[in-house]
Amino acid sequence: MSKCEQCIVREFSSLKALNKEELLKVANCKTSFTIKKGEPIFGEGDSINGIYCIKEGICKLSKLSANGKDHIVKLIKSGELLGQRSMISDEPANLSAVALEDMEVCFIPKAEIMGFFDKNNQFSMDVMKNICGDLKESDDHMVAMAQKTVKERLAQTLIHLAENFGKNEDNSLHVQLSREELAGMIGTATESCIRLLSDFNKLGLIELNGKKITLKEIGKLKKMAE
Repeated sequence: MSKCEQCIVREFSSLKALNKEELLKVANCKTSFTIKKGEPIFGEGDSINGIYCIKEGICKLSKLSANGKDHIVKLIKSGELLGQRSMISDEPANLSAVALEDMEVCFIPKAEIMGFFDKNNQFSMDVMKNICGDLKESDDHMVAMAQKTVKERLAQTLIHLAENFGKNEDNSLHVQLSREELAGMIGTATESCIRLLSDFNKLGLIELNGKKITLKEIGKLKKMAE
């Protein structure tokens, strides 16, 4: 793991507001570790006594419903932070975080982070802006779930995965979700998701190859998602 002041991913989170002295403090107290694909970073209800900085990889934030289904709320990628809300509100984690691919993660203890709030106004503002951004995203997601059809939500999600998480060399979506995970992300039954993907494939909007999904008609998918 590189030193915090030399780590490029900090430029994509609230940590960019920390000065060199503060970054050295973080480097001296952080714990760096590797999370294998499928392993949890933390679980719903866990106490998070700090924040996680994602150095490499992608994880899913999800919540278990009363009927035992896993609903994906958000995907988190390199450069983002986890646990800010729980740390500030001093409440257990409301969601679980599980690696979708091998990850490199740094954990920064709460005591060190909270000390920056008193001394670095820009850092405090950036953290608050990020939490507000999450709330706005949650509001938008709730409205989409209520007003858009499942077909529209699937098209919107496929576009989101392409634009925010990139593609592989073969042009397929980089994030490879199981049909059950994708269904949980758009709020429908797995069978319905499989049927809609098959429909999209027949219409030439996408191409399916196992778990791999390639978007063929992005313009039409965007129009469908509107």
